[in-house]
Amino acid sequence: MGRVTVRRPVRRLTPEGRHRRPDTLAAEEPMELRVDGRPLAVTMRTPGDDVELAHGFLLAEGVIGDRVDVATARYCAGVDDTGRNTYNVLDVTLAPDVPPPATGVERNFYTTSSCGVCGKAALEAVRLATRFDPADSPFRVTAEVLATLPEALRSRQRVFAATGGLHAAALFDATGTLLVVREDVGRHNAVDKALGWALLHDLLPLAGTGLLVSGRASFELVQKAAMAGIPLLAAVSAPSSLAVELAEEHGMTLVGFLRGNSMNVYCGEGRIPG
Repeated sequence: MGRVTVRRPVRRLTPEGRHRRPDTLAAEEPMELRVDGRPLAVTMRTPGDDVELAHGFLLAEGVIGDRVDVATARYCAGVDDTGRNTYNVLDVTLAPDVPPPATGVERNFYTTSSCGVCGKAALEAVRLATRFDPADSPFRVTAEVLATLPEALRSRQRVFAATGGLHAAALFDATGTLLVVREDVGRHNAVDKALGWALLHDLLPLAGTGLLVSGRASFELVQKAAMAGIPLLAAVSAPSSLAVELAEEHGMTLVGFLRGNSMNVYCGEGRIPG
C-alpha cells in the first residue's frame, strides 16, 4: 500500500531567517479503476481505503447499489521499477447479474483530484437517476447539532493535522455523531470513500444520515449524496449555483458556510427545526 504522507525537505523563510527543515506532505498517487478487467477511470488520490473508494465511485455513478453487486475487488498489475506492486490499479468484478457501466460513465481516462466530473463522455450523463430518493427522508437535525460538526470533523482529521493538505468527508446522524470520517487530496474521493464504507457495511440507503464536507459544496458532491439517498449535505464553505439547483431538484437540504454558530441554508430548511 502506498504511503499516506511523504517527508520532504523544505526551506522555511521567516523574518528571523531561513531554516532548512523536513515537512510532511499529503501523498498523491494515481489509481486506475478497472471493472471486469476494462479500464474505467484514473483518479489522483491519497492511497488508502481504495476498495471503499471504488465502491463509492461505482455507487455514485449508478453502476452498483448494494454490496452484493460486487463479486471481488483486488489490486492487480502496476509495478514500480523494482518490481514491487504499486497498489495503484484496482480491478472490480461485478456480480453476474449486474450490467457493466454504460458508455456515459466512462471518463476520458483521467480525473483530477479536485474535479469529480471532468472528462465525462457527455454532460447529460452527469445527471444520474438515484435509486434511493432522498426527498422522502424524515431526517431532521437541529442547528445546534450542525454547529458542532466542523470541530468534530477537524478533531478526527489525522492526516490533515500532519499536512494541512487534505479534504475530509463524514457521515453523521441526527445526534451529531460522526459515523465515519475519510480524508483525501480530492473532495470527491473523500466522499466516495465515505459512501463506499457505508455500502460495504450494508447501510444504504442513508436516509437517516447527513454528509459533511470540509470544503465547498459542488454539483458532483450533491450528486453523490443523492445517489446514496442522503437528504442533507453540509459544507464549511460555499455551494455552487448548480449544487443548489440539484439539491432542490432532489428534495435535499443544502447547508453552506457552516462555521461557528452560523450557517446558510440554501434549500430544504424544513429539516432543520427551530
